[in-house]
Amino acid sequence: MHTQYSNIHAYITKDGSQIRELMHPSEHNNKSQSLAEARIPVAEKTQLHKHLLSEELYHVTSGQGQMTLGGEFFAIGPGDTIAIAPGTAHCVENTGTAELVILCCCSPAYSDEDTQLIDQQD
Repeated sequence: MHTQYSNIHAYITKDGSQIRELMHPSEHNNKSQSLAEARIPVAEKTQLHKHLLSEELYHVTSGQGQMTLGGEFFAIGPGDTIAIAPGTAHCVENTGTAELVILCCCSPAYSDEDTQLIDQQD
C-alpha cells in the first residue's frame, strides 16, 4: 500500500487537533495500526483525553510545545518521541511561534470510539 500526502484530506478529531490519516486500516487496508500527522496552531491546545485500548507514539517533526502526560508536564520539540500507554490522560499545547506538527502512531488504529475526553476539573 502506498499513499500520497497531497491526496489525504485533514479533519478535526475529538480532541480538537487537525489530523491527516497517512495510513489507516479503514481507508488503506493495512492490518492494525494507524499513522497520522497532527497539526496544532500557535497558542492552541488539544483537549485532555485518553485512549482505552490504543497505545500511541508521538514524534515531533516541527514546532515547540508542552506535553501533558498523566501527571507529568514537559517541553517538546523537533526530534522528541513520546510513548503514551493506553488509559493515560494526555494533551499537547503549542507554545511556539509556528505550527506544531506531530506524527502519531496508534496500535490498535485510532478511532473516535476509543477516545475519551476528560473534563479538566476531574
